[in-house]
Amino acid sequence: MFLEEIVDATRRRVDGRRCQRPVAQLAMLSESAPAPRDFIGALRQPSISVIAEIKRASPSKGWLSRELDPRDVAHQYERGGASALSVLTEPQFFRGSPDDLVLARSAVALPVLCKDFILGERQIFEARLWGADAVLLIVAVLAPGELAHLIEVTGSVGMAALVETHQEDELEAALRAGARLVGINNRNLKDFTVDLDTTYRLLPLVPTDVTVVSESGIRTSADLARMWGAGVHAALVGESLVTSPDPESRLQELLREASLG
Repeated sequence: MFLEEIVDATRRRVDGRRCQRPVAQLAMLSESAPAPRDFIGALRQPSISVIAEIKRASPSKGWLSRELDPRDVAHQYERGGASALSVLTEPQFFRGSPDDLVLARSAVALPVLCKDFILGERQIFEARLWGADAVLLIVAVLAPGELAHLIEVTGSVGMAALVETHQEDELEAALRAGARLVGINNRNLKDFTVDLDTTYRLLPLVPTDVTVVSESGIRTSADLARMWGAGVHAALVGESLVTSPDPESRLQELLREASLG
């Protein structure tokens, strides 16, 4: 399965960094990183917000943008009306890197999500050192106790935790662990199929004071408008933007038409 392969590869990669710096040292260094930007605040807007994603490749589709310049794409997303950025840092399956995050964040004033398969504290402190303002925590790859602990660690360094769910039991686990920012992933990470109805099925189960992000498969202004009407605060949009010849204009078009209903 895709998810198991990615998690196993991530665990080996993280284990290989254990000899570089102790976690305690990373924690101390993260305290001197530039102050985090308000990720959740950026998503609570009078209309639907877009988290625009910088993504070079995917396991299911291969390369999406081989020559991607993170700084240029970040500028285009900011001018296009994005409320925040998401940057893939997973190197093997998504061809991302920490450098992509560093370069993107330095180019704009938007808050930035580090999107990776986070399994422990080390990755959270590393993300903060790279300049991330939020991290992705995937319920499907974490035990309940681990999830609650990592949400707490993320908050301790001033970042937001986007807690990703795909089914009812995962959403329940996220809320029990204290998630205040919930992602509903329309993509099944076991087979990478996408169904937007996943968001509409889980949304009524989310308390109104929790910020909700719909992830994956959102391609049209009609998708955005329907999400907003249902009560979703933000949508994470990646492939349809990064594969566009003009991401700035494409994002402007999506937001403009979504606002018209």
